[in-house]
Amino acid sequence: MNIRPAEPHDIQAWTAMRSDLWPDSQDQHLCELKAYFNGESIDIEVCFVVQDEGGELGGFIELNIRNFAEGSRQPAVPYVEGWYVAPACRGRHWGLALMQRAERWATELGYTELASDTEIDNHKSMALHQQMGFEETERVVCFLKNLAC
Repeated sequence: MNIRPAEPHDIQAWTAMRSDLWPDSQDQHLCELKAYFNGESIDIEVCFVVQDEGGELGGFIELNIRNFAEGSRQPAVPYVEGWYVAPACRGRHWGLALMQRAERWATELGYTELASDTEIDNHKSMALHQQMGFEETERVVCFLKNLAC
């Protein structure tokens, strides 16, 4: 297992994994990753990928710096925007290794917190976050109204 920053040649495998994680947004993934590699992403500061001994990607963790995170009083907080391990690679502690790499990235930048979220019905993700030391801070239902139409 090797964890490293995502590189442009990873875009197809990364796009496929994002489609597994967020199937309702499949049409947006490739554009978002191209924006990341062009330095234009507002959602991803850095992405680390995990690959097996043969070089195949088996997971990723996308990180950003947000100016707000529920439960934090810091003016900026590193945030886990996406965290995924392919089903065939689960059970090997790759998710743990990715999260530990994210924590190291955040502390190297001088931060003392790492925030994350999951959907309210994703109990597996909630349990994994808690196993890794995250504490639940709030539960919210979010709304957005389009004023342009």
